[in-house]
Amino acid sequence: MRYNQVKDFVEWAADYHGRMARQYRVAADSSDHQRLAMALTYLADSELRMKTGLEALFSDGFNHKEVLEIWFDDPNDFPQPPVLDALAQQTIADSIDELTRVAVESHRKLQDLYEHRASRAKIEPEEAFFNALAEGHHAEARKLVASMQEFEDI
Repeated sequence: MRYNQVKDFVEWAADYHGRMARQYRVAADSSDHQRLAMALTYLADSELRMKTGLEALFSDGFNHKEVLEIWFDDPNDFPQPPVLDALAQQTIADSIDELTRVAVESHRKLQDLYEHRASRAKIEPEEAFFNALAEGHHAEARKLVASMQEFEDI
């Protein structure tokens, strides 16, 4: 996957979160298990918050224009986006443990992708931008695991 500008990359990531949210919502609506449906709804809401957070980067209140307008060329040899696309298309798990594994894997793959972009940054604000996104995914993965454990305990 090659992106032209950082803003294209951020738009792709926001769209990815939207696709995951829709997938979780559909699975929640069709689940026969109440705890699993609750966990799927939680994940759908979480993905929508992340999507909204990324989309907010384009609003006038955020000072990321310098970073969002940066052009970069990333060769197709970095495998994360196709792996993430495959995760967004896979069948949702039928247990909370498996669901947790898939959701955490998705967050970790995005975190890896952001860290990769940070390592290739041309200017310090770009590096800081992607490191902040990576740290956000790391924190979200920790929160997700704790929340999913609570669904197991119900």
